[in-house]
Amino acid sequence: MFSMEATDGCSPKVSDQDLYRSIQGVLPRECDTPQAADCIKKGMLRWTLHKKVQNNPENSLSLVRVLIKELEKAERRNARKCILPLLHTLMYAIIQTAYIPDELYKQVYDVCKRLLTHPQPYCSVGLSCSQQIKMERSTPGVTYQRMLTAEQSLKNEYYPFQERVFVLADPDVFSGPVGQVLCSDIETPSSREPLEPLDHMRCVVQHVLQAVLGAEHCHGRKLARALSDMGQDVESYFQEVMATVEQSVEEASRGEGGALRGRLQQLYSEIVGEIDAAESFSSGPLCDCPLPNPEMSFNMWTESFDIWRMLSKWFRSSSMSEPFSLSQEQDDLELGESLNDLLPADITRFSYMSNDSGIERDLPPGAEPSPSLESTGPGNSWEHCKSEPESSRLSRAGGFRIKPSMKTSMVLLQDSLEDHPNTIGGGNGRRGERGGALQRRVGSTSSFPKQPRHFTARIVAIGDDRILGRLAKEYYLFRKREARRLFLTMKINLQFYYIPVHNTTSPISPSKGHLLKPSDPCSLGSYLSMVDPWYNSNIRSLGYMIPEMQQTNPGRSKDHFVSDVISYYIRMGQQPVYFTIYFVKITFTGDKRDAVEEVFLTHLEMEVPELSHITALVKEASKQKKNSAEAVGTVVSLNYRKVTLSGRDVDKGLSVRTSGVQINAIPSSEAEDLNCLTMTFKESPAKSKHSNVESKIRTRNIRIRSIESRAFCVTLDKDPRRTYRDVQSIEVSPCLDPGYCLQKALRSKYNLSEENDTGLSKYMNKGLPLPLNTFAGIIT
Repeated sequence: MFSMEATDGCSPKVSDQDLYRSIQGVLPRECDTPQAADCIKKGMLRWTLHKKVQNNPENSLSLVRVLIKELEKAERRNARKCILPLLHTLMYAIIQTAYIPDELYKQVYDVCKRLLTHPQPYCSVGLSCSQQIKMERSTPGVTYQRMLTAEQSLKNEYYPFQERVFVLADPDVFSGPVGQVLCSDIETPSSREPLEPLDHMRCVVQHVLQAVLGAEHCHGRKLARALSDMGQDVESYFQEVMATVEQSVEEASRGEGGALRGRLQQLYSEIVGEIDAAESFSSGPLCDCPLPNPEMSFNMWTESFDIWRMLSKWFRSSSMSEPFSLSQEQDDLELGESLNDLLPADITRFSYMSNDSGIERDLPPGAEPSPSLESTGPGNSWEHCKSEPESSRLSRAGGFRIKPSMKTSMVLLQDSLEDHPNTIGGGNGRRGERGGALQRRVGSTSSFPKQPRHFTARIVAIGDDRILGRLAKEYYLFRKREARRLFLTMKINLQFYYIPVHNTTSPISPSKGHLLKPSDPCSLGSYLSMVDPWYNSNIRSLGYMIPEMQQTNPGRSKDHFVSDVISYYIRMGQQPVYFTIYFVKITFTGDKRDAVEEVFLTHLEMEVPELSHITALVKEASKQKKNSAEAVGTVVSLNYRKVTLSGRDVDKGLSVRTSGVQINAIPSSEAEDLNCLTMTFKESPAKSKHSNVESKIRTRNIRIRSIESRAFCVTLDKDPRRTYRDVQSIEVSPCLDPGYCLQKALRSKYNLSEENDTGLSKYMNKGLPLPLNTFAGIIT
């Protein structure tokens, strides 16, 4: 597959009619049904289409031509539902095609430019694709070169970016043989033999030379043979190609250029001339160099799993030459931090534990204070404290205090800047000006240029809503930890992806416009499938197939279908949809247990355990006897802020008898796609004497307290491992961004008003959303 052989020994030629029929099969249609079989069929057709054209330049070029024609046809017919799937398929084919004539580049660029006049998300995707095509047209092969270099971590001096894919699976879903098959599919190389860095370097040199010179000035078979016979010497040519291409990109950005072809022509002559100098410029068939799947690591999300430690370990192993501000001892100390350890008032404080009062006059007679901060560094002070005998442990430890630098504040500020200030979980709306603060934010809206980071961690969560709840909690802890001491934020860019999978035999796929069932274990995945048809065809279908992989065909992992789809997802899914993370403070009955601070993403359920089994019986009895529901439940007090489309939120309070409450953060239908919480009672309010209670309460801030002696049981994100018992009250509000809290803490030092944001903080987004990447965001 990656031997870079010519067309003779590769995939057979596929006719344009077959390509046309395959393209029509993968496109979404108005009459499509959201059944699992249809999703699996379209997902397999897309995968099969790209497999047909791999390893044959003629097939790749034919696919590009057919896709351009279909894209122009869909544009003339105003078939917006087909534009983005065609464009994503086209861009993925362009990256891997050996050579594309300039006129085809021009046609694609014109189509992408015309998309800029369309509404969201078409203009965002069109802008991204037009920028990529413009760069690819001036410097052919640059996208392939950068993608392969970053994904395979090839060392060079000209493009120092690295990427890594971390697949996190839910052990409750992938237990037993299914998890073993999934791990084998993801971590096993997709080629017959494991590829070495030199093999990837040969692919880069081969693809770039062919993409620039074309079949008229490049003989693909001779070039592949020459690169194979070089051995270690291919690295020098790889470095030279990297330098030439990156220099050409810089020259093109300045309006210069034109010397790229001449430089690579001379380099091609040096490589092939060693074998056949007389025919070094003869034409011949080109060789395809399909992109290998990126490096992926498969991890089961256990209780001890820590994203910060995982990313820190990867960063240290990938950049051993860089100095580190954290020692291993400090790293081990901070791993014990919990959600309650990092309060907003303590974000700017950095200290170690001391056994004395910290006042020198309290020391015992004859004791001497330890050296000052200036004489001990962060690591030495801790070692000094550990090496002291027990009798002198009361002396003052070499503690130190670090103040956040301006660079630290700016990095946190850049991550939080948004186009719409002073919003919590709001932002760029999908329906224009109407109720913009209530709409779910999609796409990248920051106009402030972020600091470039050379490392990108692509985290792919596979499971149901439970693993997303754990991911939201880990992301929240990650941000709070980075706000306390900035380390990975300045170096690593985080990208989140989600593949919904559950282990039930009857998958739920609600159709567009219908209510999502409360029992849906993948409610967030159902929502993404509803708003993005291309996500539904390629990613939702993968969730249906994974649980059946081991049962239907244990040898399916040889096809590497899962890893191929994940590779396509992380490469083409670049439009994030932001989901608000909600903060909840849980207070228990009695004074023995302290309050717990938690977060959730999709769902919170609060019920009275001793009344849960009675509720079903009462519901049956209520059909025959009116007002029978009044005898079930406990009285709770509700204080909440009702959200409205007009933005005129109203504070309300009431008391109601209920046996439980469900709070959902995922919208129940497309018509109710508001970025807020929907609270419902387990009993219908219409059956009680509280006729003024609404059936659904939409809010962002709510406080629920049990008035009677009965305690509640609270479950977060449908995860039994995140269940709290003997609960007296809960307080729910949008989670604040630690970067924003840091700015608030810095302003308090200067006695500035904390009620109104001033300075740069007024442009920051207060809320902390979890961005999940899709192909198009939200399509209306």
